[in-house]
Amino acid sequence: MASRRLLALLPLLFLALLPLLTNAYETTPKPAAKVTEVGVEGLVYCQSCENYGSWHLNRAKPIKGAIISVICKDHRNRISYYKAFNTDKNGYFYAELKGFKMGHSFLDHPLHSCKVKLVSSPLKTCNLLTNVNYGLNGAPLRYEDKRLVGSNYEAVVYAAGPLAFRPNNCVQKEEPDVNY
Repeated sequence: MASRRLLALLPLLFLALLPLLTNAYETTPKPAAKVTEVGVEGLVYCQSCENYGSWHLNRAKPIKGAIISVICKDHRNRISYYKAFNTDKNGYFYAELKGFKMGHSFLDHPLHSCKVKLVSSPLKTCNLLTNVNYGLNGAPLRYEDKRLVGSNYEAVVYAAGPLAFRPNNCVQKEEPDVNY
């Protein structure tokens, strides 16, 4: 009678130990999930006075420490992401959009939902906003087939700009008077 009870308990004991037995043979670690991020890069300049009123950047100088912002809106036109970034000594910015989430809508893709705007310049002699490449209204992102790839990391990098501030002492050129 005792042997019958023991035989009845053996399958239950085997089922209880089964997870321990299967885990004992898993010796290779599972690879970490690959993280995919979105990045935006561009340049910020001080436009020369000779190009005042145009989008030309001839003789423009890069601005170190300029601040730009990346603003993304969802398909309902609500701000879904905002962050400010600084430029380096060459006027270059790389904005890694950590935490940016794409929705299911076509309009939630970074190419459609994100814009880059000028915020401020550290130069007192060159701190007026211009709309060169829509830096004032919001520069659209461009896909240039650029990726940064690591072992567990990948970033799709978009471009915006170049953007520009202008000096505050520029005098706009007068248009020539043409009589026909």
